[in-house]
Amino acid sequence: MKVGLVGNPNVGKSTIFNALTGMHQHTGNWPGKTVVKASGYKKYQGVTYLIEDLPGTYSLMAHSKEEEVTRDFIYSMDYDALIIVCDAVCLERNLNLVLQILEITNKVVICLNLVDEAKKKKIKIDINKLYNILKVPIVFTSARDGQGINQVMENLKEITNKKSSYLKLNYPQSLADEINHLSAFIENDINEDPVLLNLLGEKEITFKKYEKLYQNEKFLKQFKTSQNNLKKQGIKKDDIETLITETIVNRASTIASEVVTFTKKDYQKKDRLVDKIVTHKFFSIPIMLLLLLLIFWLTITGANYPSQILYDLFFSIEDSLANFLSFIHIPDSINNMLVYGVYRVLAWVISVMLPPMLIFFPLFTLLEDLGYLPRIAFCLDKTFKKCASCGKQALTMAMGFGCNAVGVTGCRIIDSPRERLMAILTNVFVPCNGRFPLLITMITLFLIADGNSLVKSFVLTLFILIGIAMTFIITKILSKTFLKGVPSSFTLELPSYRKPQIIKVIIRSILDRGIFVLKRAIVASIPAGVIIWLMANINIQNNSILQICTDALDPFASLIGMDGVILMAFILALPANEIVIPIIIMGYLSLGYLTDMNDLTALKDLFVQNGWTVLTAVCVMLFSLMHWPCLTTILTIKKETGSLKWTMLSVLIPTIVGFTLCFLVTLIYNLLF
Repeated sequence: MKVGLVGNPNVGKSTIFNALTGMHQHTGNWPGKTVVKASGYKKYQGVTYLIEDLPGTYSLMAHSKEEEVTRDFIYSMDYDALIIVCDAVCLERNLNLVLQILEITNKVVICLNLVDEAKKKKIKIDINKLYNILKVPIVFTSARDGQGINQVMENLKEITNKKSSYLKLNYPQSLADEINHLSAFIENDINEDPVLLNLLGEKEITFKKYEKLYQNEKFLKQFKTSQNNLKKQGIKKDDIETLITETIVNRASTIASEVVTFTKKDYQKKDRLVDKIVTHKFFSIPIMLLLLLLIFWLTITGANYPSQILYDLFFSIEDSLANFLSFIHIPDSINNMLVYGVYRVLAWVISVMLPPMLIFFPLFTLLEDLGYLPRIAFCLDKTFKKCASCGKQALTMAMGFGCNAVGVTGCRIIDSPRERLMAILTNVFVPCNGRFPLLITMITLFLIADGNSLVKSFVLTLFILIGIAMTFIITKILSKTFLKGVPSSFTLELPSYRKPQIIKVIIRSILDRGIFVLKRAIVASIPAGVIIWLMANINIQNNSILQICTDALDPFASLIGMDGVILMAFILALPANEIVIPIIIMGYLSLGYLTDMNDLTALKDLFVQNGWTVLTAVCVMLFSLMHWPCLTTILTIKKETGSLKWTMLSVLIPTIVGFTLCFLVTLIYNLLF
């Protein structure tokens, strides 16, 4: 049995999906769309159910790729039943989607989820009265605790075999008359009202079963007549969606007033009180910065020890791996390339990248689970509006702190294609956790040598604010050049604050984000290990290819406050930013393999001997903030945009900005000192 899972955003749909399918899940893309498709299986009383988790939507009148996926699935009727997840705390808003779906099919089970939250807020719902109105099964659920899941399955088993019917809404008479005129041309296997209303409003309909309507001359003639009739009554095609919405909203409001009782009138008092502070005109930004500082401090402090443990573990078995390869008669040159090239790069990337990622992602997900992230988008919306973008870019920017590839994928939540592109092109200005080790090392060696981790976190936050400021500047420039346009409006829900489920958050963030990023980084690092080893070990006239390249880059690199070794390290670290410092050390020591210096004093001495100053450290930090994306992010951008042009632009923009900024800083420094 094929079942669609649908609902508004932030109603616990993913939790219901996980409760139903457990570990029997897989992901991919919906056919023809770069929208993630999650599917899973549930066996219940001898029947196997395929659960399709549809993207969250407020309406079937689609305005984004995600909403198109949900709309097309529901209209296709290619399913046996639907589960609609609603938030019991704000049922009236959720009923808007419920009514639109019930116009099409009654093979529906409604989950009134978050019933525990509703109980806390003294909200009562008369489930029997609601059933008498909607005529479909309704179940109270608290997905976090598994409450009601078996009841959902019981009802699902019953409705898959019942005869399909639908709910009729009372649209304005002017629309109803034209629907009647046009309905004769549609096969009456589903309610034709929403289809015809979409057609009259000239909304895109992608369902193949209706394409033949446009080949029917009688239908086209009546269609034009209907549009003219509506125009004579002052109803333009753009007004039709408004009339549909008004009809649905009024009906939802009427139903909610009959079935919902608010025993505690000020049930949202605590949430609104907190919102007055965290979304305050003056306090919101300082609160965001303090939270950012706290997250960086926890990440920096917490990642040191596990990173060292992983580093020691991986490098302790390096000799054993080399001996094993020799034992199975692998030639020495191949052995060295695999061990000191590929394995060492992989070991470095994992030991440096994994611990901060496993701290940062859960902290980020906790804020998401708590309900704070939408408040960030709300607070930054005005700033992004001034750049001709929208507040949702703040969410994708926040995702970029963990991984820019994840941030780019997260841009799917932005409805406007123009604004989505701006968010994708500027996401790299937010430093991912792969760049944190370099930034922290530079701060420790040259800026705050004896400071504690909190002071270092403060300086790190200041540098990151430069990247955020550049995000706004480049977004504004793009909106005036390549991506002209006005900012779109968007629906942003401020969900109720909820107590995060810490264990589930940790598991979800590790599996959904951490493993995804690590897997891509490992795949990208393998060829990097081969290339770095070959360049360091193949000699031409007594100089390695690496040495020849660094010498060639030296004159240009000096203009931006660096040298050829540093610039070459950034180029070779394209697959993973974590290996910039090891490549620099390898270049200065003229070694044929990556190496580390655990002694920071010795590392600083090495850098100073090779001409490093505070200017060099600052330029390295600025260039780390603003240069080409890593290979994983570039491939993700190509996949998301489907365009080589935008992918190339995503590489060129930060690179030009980074070179320009470092050149200006070097010029000013030389003039002053």
